[in-house]
Order: sequence, then C-alpha cells, then structure tokens
Amino acid sequence: MPTEDPFADFRAGLEDPARRRRLLHLLTGGALALAPYRDAAAFFWSSSSQKLADDRSVLTLKGEVTVNDRPADQTTRIHAGDRVRTGPRSEIIFAVGSDAFLLRDNSHMDLDGSGFLVRGLRMLSGKLLSVFAARDSGQSLKLQASTATIGIRGTGIYIESAADRAYVCTCYGRAELASSVDPGDNELITSRNHDQPRYILRDPSGGSRIREAPVINHSNDELKLLEAIVGRQLPAGVGKRPYNK
Repeated sequence: MPTEDPFADFRAGLEDPARRRRLLHLLTGGALALAPYRDAAAFFWSSSSQKLADDRSVLTLKGEVTVNDRPADQTTRIHAGDRVRTGPRSEIIFAVGSDAFLLRDNSHMDLDGSGFLVRGLRMLSGKLLSVFAARDSGQSLKLQASTATIGIRGTGIYIESAADRAYVCTCYGRAELASSVDPGDNELITSRNHDQPRYILRDPSGGSRIREAPVINHSNDELKLLEAIVGRQLPAGVGKRPYNK
C-alpha cells in the first residue's frame, strides 16, 4: 500500500547527515535517474547535475527561507546586495552569477556587490558552503564571519559563524584568514583538499586566535553539486573521501 507521502523516505534521507551524503553522491553521479527516488530528486533538486538556467537563482529550498525579509520560493531571484536567511530545519541552494551557495538552517547572510557580481559577504550567523569563480588578477572577495575576516579568490569554502568563534575550512584554493578582533593575528591558507581547517576564536586563553580544527559538516559531493550549477567541475586533486558528522 502506498504511503501518504511518496517523498517520505527521501525527506528522511535529507534530514539524516549520513543518508543525505549518500543521496547527494547518487544524485551527482546520475544514479538517481534509475532509482525509485527519481521523482523526489526532481522535486527537491531539479536539474542539479546541470548548470542552473540563466533566469534562475534557486536550485532548491526547504523550510523557512527569506530574501530581504520576504518569503522565498524557487522563482525568487537573488542578487548581490541581498539578505538571505533560513529558519530551523531549513536550507537553500542558490547561485548568484558564477558563485554558488548552500546556506544551512538558522543562518543569516548578507551579500555585497551589485547585480550578479558578488564582491563579498557577511556571514552573521549560521553555516555556509560556497564556491566562487576566479576573479580578475588582483581582485579578491572579502568574507566576514563573527570573529574572522577572510580574503579569497577562486575558492571553495565552508564557514560556521558563532558568537565566540568562527570555523573556516578552505576546501580548495587560497584564503587569507585574520582575526576581526586583532587583524595582525592572521594566516595564509593554501589548500587542495580540505587541508587546513581553522577555528578563529574571539577570546583565546593564550597564543594565536587561529587554531587547527577538524573537517566537519560538509562534503565533496556537496561541493560538486555547487560547482555543477554554475557550470564548473571540482578542481583536480579534490578527493572523494567522505566528510562527516
């Protein structure tokens, strides 16, 4: 007998981190086209293995998502200069120009720039995975989190922003990390495959505010999805090992 919600198993998969990573792996590899979840995949993820159409910003969203304090849906256009927020158990995957973003639950992000050219962002709270196209020589983007300022060029990066610390994983590319409390406390990160994740603490007990950290809460499959919707592939050297928790 069919269940009342034909997408119940797929929804459960999205809520459980381990199952979610497996679904993303199947999706980005195209296997879901032959799986019983193909209709659910289309419902949630649309054409996620292809470049997002030029007249669309949102790949998928669930739960409570607002853009400039107005409820968002899959027809919402998002521009540089907009504010994007998510509520509990909510998430949005979207693109602005050649940059793509996965904003997780309970997050607040302000994009800087104009039109579809992002020049920076402020991650006021929450969790963000993003991929950025390479800028012209000499240009970089400025990202601000609760306790950190981050300068990047063409990079994949994961940020968690909390009151007492920021977590920053430079998934690949280069990032210049600096404490927002003490800009002289800084570090240049060059990464090929999540090589040097860092915590940036607001009030350390001693020593540098920038500390070594594990890789948490994001995956290469999610990065592959973000790169795909802006027409790119993961850089060579980004491995397949799973990330976690």
